[in-house]
Amino acid sequence: MASNSILLQGGTLLVHGNNDHIQSVKTDLLIEGSIIAKIEAGIKASSETQVIDCTDKIVSPGFIDTHHHVWQTLQKGRHANELLLSYMASGNLTNSLHTPSDIFWGELGGVLECLDVGTTTVVDHAHLNYSPEHSKAAIAATLSSGIRSVFCYCPTPRLDSWDPFTINMDLLPPWVMSTLEELVAHKSLLQSRVQLGFAFDGSFLPKEVLVNLFDKVKSLGIKVITTHYVHTASFSPISIVELYHNYGILDHHILFSHCSGATETDAKLIHKSNSHLSSTPSTELQMALGIPVAFSDLGLESQSSVGVDCHSNQSASIPSELRLLLQSSRALYNEKFISQDKIPKKVNKTVEEAFNLGTIQGARAIGRESELGSLSVGKKADILIWDATTPGMVCAAEEDPVAAIVLHSSPGDLETTIVDGVVRKEGGKLKSVDFEVGKELWDSEKGVWGWKDVSKELVRRRVDMAKKFEAIDIEKARKGVIQGFYIDESKIVDSV
Repeated sequence: MASNSILLQGGTLLVHGNNDHIQSVKTDLLIEGSIIAKIEAGIKASSETQVIDCTDKIVSPGFIDTHHHVWQTLQKGRHANELLLSYMASGNLTNSLHTPSDIFWGELGGVLECLDVGTTTVVDHAHLNYSPEHSKAAIAATLSSGIRSVFCYCPTPRLDSWDPFTINMDLLPPWVMSTLEELVAHKSLLQSRVQLGFAFDGSFLPKEVLVNLFDKVKSLGIKVITTHYVHTASFSPISIVELYHNYGILDHHILFSHCSGATETDAKLIHKSNSHLSSTPSTELQMALGIPVAFSDLGLESQSSVGVDCHSNQSASIPSELRLLLQSSRALYNEKFISQDKIPKKVNKTVEEAFNLGTIQGARAIGRESELGSLSVGKKADILIWDATTPGMVCAAEEDPVAAIVLHSSPGDLETTIVDGVVRKEGGKLKSVDFEVGKELWDSEKGVWGWKDVSKELVRRRVDMAKKFEAIDIEKARKGVIQGFYIDESKIVDSV
């Protein structure tokens, strides 16, 4: 038996079966290296095996967050009362205020929050690419944290000036793709937990540019290409799904974020191409992006997954997003009956369906169902251990452990987070991170840091960032966003 083995003993395991039905099974689980080696009762531990007593615990697969801008930690709390256009100015474009060192710490804060709330895999739409060093710093932080990531390298619109407000929309200067090729060459560093993806929002570019770009990206071995798609007046008056289909680049590599306002034609093309989407309920509902489509009448549930989008706006907790998605979809369904003075005969959607969006369907969205998303022998050991006896979980965990996680849990109920067979949170506290792990890419930060020291550095940098932000005329910036992204200002109204 391997010396780096962990035995989870006597827990209630949530195991996916036929048709993604989840069974709760009282049994043991053995991790050897990075892999789930056994799931059966009565596993005997060797003297070298770490044993974790899981009596009165729920053992679940880790969550997969399929859309997240992880670098944005230093602006947390800023967007609580903002819509999309304001967020674009005060959020996205403040990447211009971040040095590579700021990006490192913002990224680190983001991935550690993910681990703390039970996300073991994150699809990071990293629109931070102001220089090669910015992306390298972000990847170094990701590597150091211990999280599993699809780091989606992103050719990014760059702000040349806040006043006058000037956006540089040249997404593909020569250094952008040469940096991507350089990163791909670090296969020994990136081949396990952190894999490269590609994020791109330049659908306005000519067909030949997009086709050649996507062909190039795929030739580098990149398997996930993600793009924002919100079919509303403020974001995309055309269908990017149809555009990609017409250009011959819509396939299983494509992961759309949001898909709010998607049409029936979009839905058919997504199914036909086996592309996928990520719903992010908190930001979609707040920022007027539209109703989340994962549980909508378009029938896209099988192609859907869930993401956080902006932990600068709300918690990074996937259970929180699942809860919001589930209950808001139930409300919309119920309203159809109430408006006609009727009573629905059954509840719309189940906690199991919601849970699957955050686990096995997230794995499918990134083409890694055979490795991730469920507790199964041979899969990666990305595992969560929940305390079933906390005030929030007690009784619910015994009645329905899936419901306990989706509707009753908080991050404080999560005792242990395991990624790739390594414990990253234990006893409710994050483990220290070693910056040595990412130094091959970016070595400006050194040492082994506990969370308390990380939090102090984040607060210090937030103060510095706030001073930079206060110097900006944010209303001018918002108007610049409207003009720079060709948004019809006549559609921005106080009431309808």
